[in-house]
Amino acid sequence: MTLKKILYILLVLVVAGGSALAGVAVGGFAVFRAVQQQGSLPAPIQEILPANNTSPNQTLVLNNTDIETAITQSVQKVGPAVVTVVGKIPGQMTFFGPTGDQTVSGSGFFISNQGYILTNNHVVEGTKEVSIILSDGTEQKATIVGTDLYSDIAVLKTDGSVPAVAALGNSDKLDPGESVIAIGSPLGNFKNTVTVGVVSATGRSIDTGNGYQIEDLIQTDAAINHGNSGGPLVNLAGEVIGINTLVVRNSGMGDVAEGLGFAIPVNTAQAIAGQIIQKGYFARPYMGIKFQPINPGIAARYKLPVQWGVYVMEVVNGSPASEAGLKQGDIITKVGDVTLDETHSYVNTLFTFNPGDQVNLTVMRDGKEMQVQITLGEAQHT
Repeated sequence: MTLKKILYILLVLVVAGGSALAGVAVGGFAVFRAVQQQGSLPAPIQEILPANNTSPNQTLVLNNTDIETAITQSVQKVGPAVVTVVGKIPGQMTFFGPTGDQTVSGSGFFISNQGYILTNNHVVEGTKEVSIILSDGTEQKATIVGTDLYSDIAVLKTDGSVPAVAALGNSDKLDPGESVIAIGSPLGNFKNTVTVGVVSATGRSIDTGNGYQIEDLIQTDAAINHGNSGGPLVNLAGEVIGINTLVVRNSGMGDVAEGLGFAIPVNTAQAIAGQIIQKGYFARPYMGIKFQPINPGIAARYKLPVQWGVYVMEVVNGSPASEAGLKQGDIITKVGDVTLDETHSYVNTLFTFNPGDQVNLTVMRDGKEMQVQITLGEAQHT
């Protein structure tokens, strides 16, 4: 490259740099003049950098102190009433000899100063002895007052000290999106663990796989794990609005789910617990049959005349079903005005009635439809 070309390039760079500096100077002078004339920055700049003319110490503060305080106060209020429930299931005789006792655990909470504790039936089902561990680590003996399989509710009682009683709220007033707190002992070891979430939905139903559904459940994304069962679901007022009962991890179709926890509404639990405390059991209507649910798959396999219903496998002697004339081999397709189908199971439909009610049953017998009237009895035990 010749000296002439090098000088030419340097001249171009100097001119370009000078132009840029001149532009900056002109722009700066224009802003300076605008500030002098208007006494403030131009509007577009003010929108990005708001002027602080009132107080040099003024700051914009965003905080969630109120929510955090409500959660903390709710936990402090309900936490002392929460207990860990520990049960022993006796060993079984097997082909290889007797097995040892099995220890199971869950959660619960005091609902009265008389030592009554609310928990899940599945926490204490099959146990021969039960104890509770208070929030301060003290262990006490407890007894099972009564249980209800179909709602998964159990009531325990201890003669020991009652450190606190949980306040019960109104689960009928819950709205999706409302903040809730789950308290319990996941895995049996992490006592009085607190998790926070929201009410995801209300009125959910879960099929137990045993011919009935647990209905009207509260769905929440507050973390619930094994051992949380029976513990309280609490609102920000420090009131129990549900009893944590189960969590769904997968759909059975390979899908894995997170944040699908369910709780029994406290209004339901309170009504059942009250009757258990009073009578020692919850009165369910009783028909007196052993049955097999029928669905389209079973109907096709056994060439049954209906797609949905229940097949009567056995009629208990002296039961309401026996007195009404039901027979083995009958197929019940309708209870009252409700036709049994995918969304109306026999057990849940039966439980819409009370002991002593007279109910008309639609029955298929030998391929013919007939009507049978039955007076329901009272089931004292699950």
